[in-house]
Amino acid sequence: MSSVLYDVPGPRAVARNRIIGVVTILLVAAVLGFLVWRLVATGQFTAEKWYAFSFTNVWISIAEAAGNTLAAFAVAAVGALALGFILAIGRLSDHAWVRAPFTAVIEVLRAIPVLVMMFLLYYGLPEIGTKLEPYWAVVIALIAYNGSVLAEVIRAGVEALPRGQKEAGYAIGLRKSGVMRLVLLPQAVRSMMPVIIAQLVVTLKDTALGYIITYEELLFYARFIGSQSTYGSPIVPATIIVGAIYIVLCLLLSLVANRVEKRLRRSPRAVAAAPARPLAETTDTELIAAQKGAGKYDSNAL
Repeated sequence: MSSVLYDVPGPRAVARNRIIGVVTILLVAAVLGFLVWRLVATGQFTAEKWYAFSFTNVWISIAEAAGNTLAAFAVAAVGALALGFILAIGRLSDHAWVRAPFTAVIEVLRAIPVLVMMFLLYYGLPEIGTKLEPYWAVVIALIAYNGSVLAEVIRAGVEALPRGQKEAGYAIGLRKSGVMRLVLLPQAVRSMMPVIIAQLVVTLKDTALGYIITYEELLFYARFIGSQSTYGSPIVPATIIVGAIYIVLCLLLSLVANRVEKRLRRSPRAVAAAPARPLAETTDTELIAAQKGAGKYDSNAL
C-alpha cells in the first residue's frame, strides 16, 4: 500500500516509529528534569533570588525594556520588508546594469553578521565623525541584514511561480511593472508568507543583541538586575522572566502573521461582469484580467 508521496509504513515501521517517539519524549523529559533539578539544587527558586521581582518599580522597568524592544522591532520589521521588496525587484530586473549592483548589495549585507554591523555603526562611525544612538544602530543593522534575507525570499517566491503567470500578464496588456505588482508579487508573498513570518520572528529575537552596544532592551535590563548583589544576583530568574516575555512576544507575532496569511490566501471576489466557470478554478491572472478589462472584453466572444 502506498500514497502519492511515500510508502505507507507497515506494522514493523509503525512499531519502530512509536518506540523512537517514546524514547525521544523520555530523553527530552530527562534533560528538562535534570535542568530543573540543578536549578533547585543551586537555590535558583528560593525566595531570596526572586525577592527583587516583588517590587513594582522592577516590573515597570521590565515593561519599559519590553517597550524599547518592541520599538526597535517595529521600525526594523517595516524597514526590512520595504528594503526586501526594493532589493528583490532590483535583482529581478532584466537589465544587467541594474541587477548586478542590487545583487552585490544583497550578498554583502547577508554576509555581515548583525552584531558586527551594530559594532560598525555604533563604535566605527564615531571614528569618522558620525555618532549614532544605540537605538538607531540596532534598527539600521536589523533592517540591513533582514532586508537582504527577505529580498532573497521574495525573489525565490517570484521565480518559483509558473512562467505562464508572467506571460499571461503580458498577454492582457500589462507592462512589466504591472505584471510584477499585480500578478507576481501578490502570489509570491502569499506562497512565501511562512518564511517571511519566520524571518520577522528572527528580527524580534535579534533585538537582544542590542544590549552589547548598551541599548536598554529586555536582555540589557535582565543583565542589569541580575548583577545586583543586593538582591542576591538573580541572573537566572531574570533570564527566565525575560525568556518568557520573548516567547509570548514571538507567539503573538506568529498569531498576527498567521491571521494576515489566512486573509491573504482568501480568493478575491470576481467582479460581477466576469462570467462564472463551474468546476474550474479561477487563477489570480484571470481575476486581474477580469478586473482590468471589465466592460471592455467579452470573454464569450474570444
